[in-house]
Amino acid sequence: MKLKFKSCYQANGYFSITSLQQINNSKMIELLFIIKLLVAIAFVIGLSILAENVSPKVAGILSGYPTGSAITLFFFGLEVSPDFAAKSAVYNMMGLTAALTFVYVYYIASRYFKRFNILLSSLSAITAYFAVVSLLHLIEINKYIAILIPITFSFLFIRLFKSIENINIKTKAKLNYKILFVRAFFAALIILVITSVPKFVGPTWAGLFSAFPTTLFPLMLIIHFTYSKEHVHTVIKNVPIGMFSLIIYSLVISIVYPLHGIYVGTLISFGAATVYLLVYKKIRSVLDKRELKKTAIEGE
Repeated sequence: MKLKFKSCYQANGYFSITSLQQINNSKMIELLFIIKLLVAIAFVIGLSILAENVSPKVAGILSGYPTGSAITLFFFGLEVSPDFAAKSAVYNMMGLTAALTFVYVYYIASRYFKRFNILLSSLSAITAYFAVVSLLHLIEINKYIAILIPITFSFLFIRLFKSIENINIKTKAKLNYKILFVRAFFAALIILVITSVPKFVGPTWAGLFSAFPTTLFPLMLIIHFTYSKEHVHTVIKNVPIGMFSLIIYSLVISIVYPLHGIYVGTLISFGAATVYLLVYKKIRSVLDKRELKKTAIEGE
């Protein structure tokens, strides 16, 4: 009887520990989701306001700044290990290729369809995203390939988007609490759908969803719905430029997380992504001044 009682106690003890671990994991997942949702909503609303008050061009560039991916990789490092997060960052870089294809197909579809433009453009872009990610999963990935492919695609799409004109929003929607609430609700709805679908489609497709542009897509829809497809095209034109900051962020994560841990590693990676944007801004400013000077001389 004693042995039986002891065995039962051990089993119950094991069950209690396992249950506590499951509860803690569940709470951590819920916390991760809430943080991602709040950050994503704030980022989408912030970019939409930036597009209206500064320019869609700037919003397009900043849309590549790491937000959702940064939170996900950080929690991977916190919950599992820095090494696991570092390896995940490599696959995250590959997923950016599909994200770039997403915006390109949205651009092409929005020019082609005359009716139900937003709906059909969105469906076309989502289909293209999954088609590309499915093909990428057939490739044997290492860090060099994971860097080369998204960089190559970024330059390719910069070239393809070269003819798109950068236009500003002249007649701005009057912002009030109602509009901000609608935008927040709209962004939250899309993010909830995108992040909930993997629960019902299994682990393979859940992995395919990991690099989906959860903040960029709501931004594009808000601008398209509120203004016009031409304004969305300006955002799209500048996405590949901003995407380099996310490539740099993921690359640095894959290197520094195993060496310095997730806290210092995250700061270093954000610093590297920010430096890229500042350097790009400086170079772009110099080139624009030269172009203006050249135009002025030719005009004389």
